[in-house]
Amino acid sequence: MTRAKPPTPRFLFAHPAHFLALGFGAGLSPVAPGTFGTLVALPLAAVLRAYANDAAYLGVVVVAFAVGVWAAGRTGRDLGVGDHGAIVWDEIVAFLLVLFFVGADPIREAFAFLLFRLFDIVKPPPARFIDREWHGGFGVMADDIVAAFYALLALALWQQVMG
Repeated sequence: MTRAKPPTPRFLFAHPAHFLALGFGAGLSPVAPGTFGTLVALPLAAVLRAYANDAAYLGVVVVAFAVGVWAAGRTGRDLGVGDHGAIVWDEIVAFLLVLFFVGADPIREAFAFLLFRLFDIVKPPPARFIDREWHGGFGVMADDIVAAFYALLALALWQQVMG
C-alpha cells in the first residue's frame, strides 16, 4: 500500500468504479480504511445469507472479484497509485469469502475478522509477493484472497484443536 493524497467524496462519486473500489465510501476513512472496508462485508454477508443459497453466495463473490479487478484497476489509475489505501473492495470481497465459511455466529465472525485483518496486514507468502509484483486490479484483489485463505486455515486449525 502506498501512501498518497486521500480521495475526496467528489472523487468517490465521479465514477462507478470509484464508488465500488472505495467500498461505498468506507475507503474514505482517514484512519484504517482497510478495517472499515472489511466491516462492510458483514451486512453484505447477512443479506446474502438471507436471500441467496450457497451457490448464489459464492457466485456473487466470484462476480464481485471480477468486477473488483476492473474497479480497483480504474480507481488506482485515476488516483495515480495502483493499490491506494482507500481502495477497499479487495478487503470486502475477500472477507465475504471468509464469512461464507464462518457462518453467522458473531463470535466466529469477530475472530475471523481479527485473523483476516492480521493476515491482510502482515501479508505472509505469497501475499507479499503478489502485493509487490502483480500490478493493476488483479494484483490488488489477489493478495487479499491469500489473506482470506490464511484466515480460513487458521480458523480450521483452531476448530480442530478445540474440537
